Amino acid sequence: MIELEGVSHRFGEREVLRELDLTLSEERIAVIGANGSGKSTFARLLNGLQVPTSGRVRVDGLDTRKQGKAVRRRVGFVFQDPDVQIVMPTVAEDLAFGLKHHGLGKPEIAERVTEVLDDYGLTEFRDHPAHLLSGGQKQLLAIAAVLAVRPDYVIFDEPTTLLDLRNKRRIAALLHRLPQRIVVISHDLDLLGDFDRVLVFDEGRVIADGPPADSIARYIALHDDE
Repeated sequence: MIELEGVSHRFGEREVLRELDLTLSEERIAVIGANGSGKSTFARLLNGLQVPTSGRVRVDGLDTRKQGKAVRRRVGFVFQDPDVQIVMPTVAEDLAFGLKHHGLGKPEIAERVTEVLDDYGLTEFRDHPAHLLSGGQKQLLAIAAVLAVRPDYVIFDEPTTLLDLRNKRRIAALLHRLPQRIVVISHDLDLLGDFDRVLVFDEGRVIADGPPADSIARYIALHDDE
């Protein structure tokens, strides 16, 4: 499980998260809230991309402040903009890049790249320039590259925001069949209807935490009052 104990975070004088105490143990958890509510900062705390100004984040007992490398082996992170994650010239090379950094040998890397290309419908793009893929294909590649290293958890920051309807549906179907535990930051409320748990953030605090119907209703009511 992922645990947050007394977690607050500041950027300079601005406090973006305030005294969070959470245990994340469900299979599929979503996080919603207005822009600037602290969602993305929260997401980055979960795998040690950022460490809290105060408090502690632990993943299966590992402290993100002290054991960040081990945490990131367990917790994959998919950014909102796939271009941030795509670092190698071709699709196959990009998939292999992360595997090399996890210490896999060449035969296993080659086998796993072939497997992942097939799993995510990217086989025909093996030698295609990665940055010339469509937006949906880039998002699939970013997700596939994270999943290729077989993390236990995956954090998704707005995985459907830049996509058309067809590709939104494709990514939504993928999210629903993943074996990993996932945390999804999203403005796409239709995506979240059958998640196990939805957190609502407002001004750095969790103001609702429960089943999707209840949390989404609270979020909508919050903004209806504005």
